[in-house]
Amino acid sequence: MTTLTSDLPRRAPWGWMMLAVILWIAAYANLTPFADAIVALTGLPRQTHLGEALHFFLYDTPKVLLLLTGIVFVMGIVHTFISPERTRAFLSSRRLGAGNVFAATLGIVTPFCSCSAVPLFIGFLSAGVPLGVTFSFLIAAPMVNEVALALLFGMFGWKIAGLYLVMGLAVAIVAGLVIGKLGMERYLEDWVRAIQAGNTAELAVDRPSWAERIDAGVSHVREIVGKVWPYLLAGIALGAGIHGYVPEDFMAGIMGKDAPWWSVPAAVVIGVPMYANAAGIIPVVEALIGKGAALGTVLAFMMSVIALSLPEMIILRKVLKLPLIATFTGVVALGILVVGYVFNAIL
Repeated sequence: MTTLTSDLPRRAPWGWMMLAVILWIAAYANLTPFADAIVALTGLPRQTHLGEALHFFLYDTPKVLLLLTGIVFVMGIVHTFISPERTRAFLSSRRLGAGNVFAATLGIVTPFCSCSAVPLFIGFLSAGVPLGVTFSFLIAAPMVNEVALALLFGMFGWKIAGLYLVMGLAVAIVAGLVIGKLGMERYLEDWVRAIQAGNTAELAVDRPSWAERIDAGVSHVREIVGKVWPYLLAGIALGAGIHGYVPEDFMAGIMGKDAPWWSVPAAVVIGVPMYANAAGIIPVVEALIGKGAALGTVLAFMMSVIALSLPEMIILRKVLKLPLIATFTGVVALGILVVGYVFNAIL
């Protein structure tokens, strides 16, 4: 009986995989009704701080876990096709950072918040993609995506949206190049480096069957999700609390058009502990500007929220050691400050 059960996925891999895909899509499509129903059962109104924070947590936790599981599974299968060496060659930073440009451009079409982009970041690392290239993706994915561009275009016009696109990509590409040049691979956590080394040896054998490829994807999920999920829960819980309780009026008071030079760095510092995706934070940006905040200062705040959120740092801590997290934060924060000052100077 045990042998028959363990052989089912190998005998009918496509059937099991299709069933998993259908269940995954059904679960993802019902995230909002699920969160609404659970909050309704508690009797808490959505308009309260606690109700909004609870809804945020109930919506984002299954969303991020579903994305993590799906992406890691797909990356596990991809690993059986493409060796780390070929991946490095394809996304290398030679020819003026072609790999960084490709990774940052890929980030535009992936409308993930920062915590949702982390699973693919982990997948890139475990596939052997260069560290600096993976950071270009991690920065661009939440910060410069079609959701952000469409909302910015609708509220502020094509010039603002276009300038944001150019500046955001520049931050992602340059920050990835700088981190790549520093050679900080030694600050990856040991378990990530072990996966990289294991993949190199494993992919040197003969081509596996599809059943073996699917088994590899399942093993990849079991190994990575099993290590990362506590950090996901901690990060989302922190983000939910801040999301529900941080007042907008307080932030608008120090982001005004007549605020001193330090308003841009202050906005970045305030944005880092928060957590939201582009679709969630851009309406806040509109509200802040409506209260008299300067566009460059508010955009710097927005970029820090979606590219440097504290929950993201908590999740990344499972993958990166502290010196690399500090370098990543410093380089990206510097780029965001430049964007904020540029916007305030020309608008």
